[in-house]
Amino acid sequence: MQLDSYRTLGRSGLRVSPLALGTMTFDDGGWGSAPRDSFTIIDHYLDAGGNFLDTANQYNGGASEETLGAYFAQHPGRRDRVVLATKFGGTLFPDDPNAGGAGRKAVVAQLEGSLRRLGTDYVDLYWMHQWDRHTPPEETLSTLDDLVRSGKVRHIGLSNTPAWWIAQAVTTAAFRGWETVAALQVEYSLLARTAEGEQFGAARAFGLGVTPWSPLASGVLSGKYSRSRTEVADSARSGYAAPMLTESTFALLDVLERIARELGTTVAAVALAWVRQQREVTSVLVGARTPRQLTDNLASIAVTLSDEQLTELGALTTPSLEYPRPFSEEVGIGYQQGSTTINGLSSTAFQRA
Repeated sequence: MQLDSYRTLGRSGLRVSPLALGTMTFDDGGWGSAPRDSFTIIDHYLDAGGNFLDTANQYNGGASEETLGAYFAQHPGRRDRVVLATKFGGTLFPDDPNAGGAGRKAVVAQLEGSLRRLGTDYVDLYWMHQWDRHTPPEETLSTLDDLVRSGKVRHIGLSNTPAWWIAQAVTTAAFRGWETVAALQVEYSLLARTAEGEQFGAARAFGLGVTPWSPLASGVLSGKYSRSRTEVADSARSGYAAPMLTESTFALLDVLERIARELGTTVAAVALAWVRQQREVTSVLVGARTPRQLTDNLASIAVTLSDEQLTELGALTTPSLEYPRPFSEEVGIGYQQGSTTINGLSSTAFQRA
């Protein structure tokens, strides 16, 4: 597979690369990468055939969007050739209750701010950054539909949202004739797999694309940690990485290192390939603070894991899913279909103890 082996995002006609460039690290050079390095990272990604850039209004107080805007100002011919995604929901004005969330006033104002910082008059994909418990879905969806009809937004997506809200949103949009949801953005990696229960189920049921974020689990699966390398040097990320450095993680890293040696690649490439090869996944978000990190992450596109390797890695981190999934798997199949095979799924008749 190559970076320019494009895929359609869900049931939309939008073509995106199998690896998307996440730009949360683009800022003034403090925690992340300064504009000069950010421009080099974007050039490398686009020159390699990638076309999917992802940001958010709140990333580094708007600096990520501003960096992308400055890049497009210097490379005006590239804006219309990329799929540019940003997000709304995060407030930039903490003392204003209407500055964040998914209400109509907030969404319209946030989009205008994002367009200004990005230096463009439209975004290709507009994500709701997370579920807003205070706003009815009809208000958010009708607002997004208006923005699509205005030409300022091309497609819409949901990030960090409960599956019941996703189902409500998709069906409400269908009944009202509004713009439908194209994709979901979820946390997903070998160390964060609970999305396999409800969110992946919603994606399959409604034909939604899935774009995982943090596929290297805050760098824990990047290759810089092992049984002999456990110090979290980056204080900005230590709160995320340190709790995951447990015996079960080291057991996973042992296998990742062995497979990487067998394939002549890196631990990060193997971990990213595992996420990319999950059937629900459309495009994996990879980030980088340096051009070298991006090179290492993009190398994963050339890695294809065998069924045996996928199974071995998956078995090491089988997630504990919420009810009713365990009940359905352990009891429900045999209870419904007895000892028959239906659609390739075989079961043993449920027997009461």
